[in-house]
Amino acid sequence: MERFDELFRETLKSDNPVLDIALEHLAKRTGKRMRPLLVILAAKGAGNAAASAADDRVIHAAIAMELLHTASLVHDDVVDESDRRRGQKSINSLLSNKAAVLVGDFFLGKAIEHAVASGDMRVLSLISGVGNMLADGELLQLASVDSQEIEESIYYDIVRKKTGSLFSACAEAGALLASDNEGYIYTMKRFGMLLGICFQLRDDIFDYDDTHDVGKPVGNDMKEGKLTLPVIFASRRNEEAASLAMKVRRGEAKAEEIMRLVELTRQEGGVVYAEAAMSDMSQMAAGLLDEVEDASVARTMQQYLDFVSKREN
Repeated sequence: MERFDELFRETLKSDNPVLDIALEHLAKRTGKRMRPLLVILAAKGAGNAAASAADDRVIHAAIAMELLHTASLVHDDVVDESDRRRGQKSINSLLSNKAAVLVGDFFLGKAIEHAVASGDMRVLSLISGVGNMLADGELLQLASVDSQEIEESIYYDIVRKKTGSLFSACAEAGALLASDNEGYIYTMKRFGMLLGICFQLRDDIFDYDDTHDVGKPVGNDMKEGKLTLPVIFASRRNEEAASLAMKVRRGEAKAEEIMRLVELTRQEGGVVYAEAAMSDMSQMAAGLLDEVEDASVARTMQQYLDFVSKREN
């Protein structure tokens, strides 16, 4: 991770004054490095001493994934018209929508550059595929606004494309750079997908949590017109919740109506339902770790999975 941070900092440099403002702002919001860490762990888990996780090919792949993730966040904030990202100003709020789109494009270009530097065209193919999935998921989410149905299957489809696909690609990239074992590569791909769904479920549950500082206010997803698993479940059980959910989707819900929907979602067991779904996904992911050859890495991956499922911010 030290090598990752060193090379990543080099990427966040520019002599363009506007871009430099954005890069300096993003550099302050380093996050938990969840995705690059997964690339490195998947590589190390192959148990191939000749393909060390410290190999620069692996590090370049990790940087490519983090850059793609960053680009998607910048673009998402433009699409969602968000002015905050985890308690800090979003790039579109700091600069403008036009500048933010171009900053996101810059990161996409850098992601491709580092994918090429990994020396494996399969990594470049993964970056391309995930880029398509992220856009597909965002468009699917936008299209759902006009739907009269509140469907759990659509929710999971969006989650797989917008969150699961990137975690899956991270694990797959690390594995394929360190192993020729197709079984191991597929296992890591599957592990990453399940992990990503857990990550998103936990993030969605935070929308109903007023006990922890998670960087976004209660009901924030609803303010952006997003219906997540807890409220989808509640809408099936409560007519008032269903009616308010449709108003949220259309962007017509008032602040007090959103808070009422949050309350109904809790009362109808929506949060408990989402936590149970997350637990199921976590157990399936944990079952795949038996195929990780390095026992110490398998334990670390289990800790990583536990953190994703139990994190408080």
